[in-house]
Amino acid sequence: MDGLLLFAHGARDPAWARPFEAVAARLRQTRPQTPLALSFLEFMTPNLSDAADDLVRQGCTRVHVLPLFLGTGGHVRRDIPPLLESLRERHGAAVDWVLHPPLGEHEAVLQAMCDACLEPLA
Repeated sequence: MDGLLLFAHGARDPAWARPFEAVAARLRQTRPQTPLALSFLEFMTPNLSDAADDLVRQGCTRVHVLPLFLGTGGHVRRDIPPLLESLRERHGAAVDWVLHPPLGEHEAVLQAMCDACLEPLA
């Protein structure tokens, strides 16, 4: 079974997480049969490891990791790979961890951002 693991940066201010929580809620509503977890790099819980373990407990054998970042910066290049390697070591071949490009690099997201930027001019 496939699961979806959303991974955001995290912040000290709880309000920062609201847009990501809204995305997770909409995804759960759209795909209630798909196990989904929202996780954070720092300051917030759950962290990537705990959220991933929860998806494995739900029976996921393939987990799609989607960084909720605008681009491939230091966190995506430096922080995520060792976190995924740790999960691979812990869960072995029983789970396939698939890292996807950051959300901000998807064409639909880029177009939505352009549309939102043009709204004030309409």
